[in-house]
Amino acid sequence: MNAILLLATILGLFVMTPAPTSVHDFTVKNITGNTVNLADYKGKVLLVVNVASFCGYTKQYAPLEQLHAAYKDKGLVVMGFPANDFGAQEPGTDAEIAEFCSTKYNVTFDMFSKVTVKGQGKSPLFDWLTQGGGKADMAGEIGWNFEKFLIGKDGQLVKRYKSGVDPMSAALRADVEAALAK
Repeated sequence: MNAILLLATILGLFVMTPAPTSVHDFTVKNITGNTVNLADYKGKVLLVVNVASFCGYTKQYAPLEQLHAAYKDKGLVVMGFPANDFGAQEPGTDAEIAEFCSTKYNVTFDMFSKVTVKGQGKSPLFDWLTQGGGKADMAGEIGWNFEKFLIGKDGQLVKRYKSGVDPMSAALRADVEAALAK
């Protein structure tokens, strides 16, 4: 009887844990290993990007930095999440990645610890993002490095961009400006 009661209690704890409903429900590690609660970004527009140092799209670090510089004072936060899931194009440690980003591209936007963005071991944040943040039309696995997810001030997924979309494109900047205006 006690075993049944214990099992029911344990199962009840799992059932009572609410599913994430926004980006603000996640905690991640930054590139220096410190815990970051994404709830601290409430009221900000976020551009979450899975990045890699040895990819054909690595040059997008420069326009991501330009986007960051242009909109950071208006409330945009660019967030880079290194991932080694596509062609082993991000093999370095967090320290090596940070050094590469700062010396090669003068990156000053927020960088986070390396994560898995597809398959087994996928980070909970990227699991939520690739499920479309509850929006079926934005669901799907990440196809390559430098996919981008625009998050509104409320922590909800607003739009998703494939790797080939330049961060400084007129369309992406218009979407950022619209999200900042809300």
